Amino acid sequence: MTDKVLLIYTGGTIGMNRNPQTGALEPFDFEHLLNRVPELTQFKTEIATYQFNPPIDSSDMSPRLWTELAHIIADNYDNYNGFVVLHGTDTMSYTASALSFMLENLTKPVVLTGSQLPIGQLRTDGKENLITSIEIAAARRQDGSAMVPEVCIYFNGHLMRGNRTTKQSADEFNAFESFNYPHLADAGVQITYHDEFIHRPQATNFHPQFKLDNNVIIFSLFPGIREDLIRHIIATPNLRAIVMRTFGSGNAPQSPWLLSALREGTHRGKIIINISQCLQGCVEMSRYDTGYQLQEAGVISGYDGTVEAAVTKLMYLQGKYDDPEQVRKYMKQSICGEISI
Repeated sequence: MTDKVLLIYTGGTIGMNRNPQTGALEPFDFEHLLNRVPELTQFKTEIATYQFNPPIDSSDMSPRLWTELAHIIADNYDNYNGFVVLHGTDTMSYTASALSFMLENLTKPVVLTGSQLPIGQLRTDGKENLITSIEIAAARRQDGSAMVPEVCIYFNGHLMRGNRTTKQSADEFNAFESFNYPHLADAGVQITYHDEFIHRPQATNFHPQFKLDNNVIIFSLFPGIREDLIRHIIATPNLRAIVMRTFGSGNAPQSPWLLSALREGTHRGKIIINISQCLQGCVEMSRYDTGYQLQEAGVISGYDGTVEAAVTKLMYLQGKYDDPEQVRKYMKQSICGEISI
């Protein structure tokens, strides 16, 4: 039986062309992109395509478009062995994280990729990223099951769990890294899969979730942060959750007003998640007194998760549950490998 992969083009640098008049990058027709990669005809895998029209600049990505993308995958789920999503790099980690939660009990690969240079340029990284992503999306184990039944990002020779990634460079080809989780595969002469790190669903009844509630905000603590602004954010009507980016291993200023404001917020049912501003490491709220006081104020540890995973997980859980206690309960659990407990 021929393996079949659906290639979904949302937009991004990989499918752009340089305007000869302005010098700016702008989207061009998806068929042109495919014509730039004649190697695709050498695949034994059957490749079908779906194009967002018009293409989306990834800076404009939104929960509505995540829902559309989840619908495209769900509607075609039974017809393909895997999916490759071409996406702009700026918000790719957000999209990968959102899809990892929305595509419940996923048993097939969904590989997001893109490039730092347009595929028509001589030194493009797009060709290798695209070709290897398709190979990974079609890869199966000896029993016929998918090699990597996860939402992943493939970039510059590395396959990473999508909800563990962060964009680390605007200029280098190694644009993404999963700082707190090992790579799922590394592609050199051969593609080496690290099976012990690959997440496999406990249930196999694929059950996509399309509802997201984006009543959530991210703010970073910094020396000199103002009380009136923080209190204003916490008191925002309809705001259900806050991702608070703290120092080091989850520390915050010991200002009585800050702890008071956070305590008031949690008492009103607002969920406050503690995520470190550091790219690597874990929030340990019992390590220092400052973290312990946050815990006392009702702030929840984000463990070693990313900001991208925390905010999209909140949107997903708030779409499922009206009760903040249910959301708090599942924020403390790993749903699809997004945190290490």
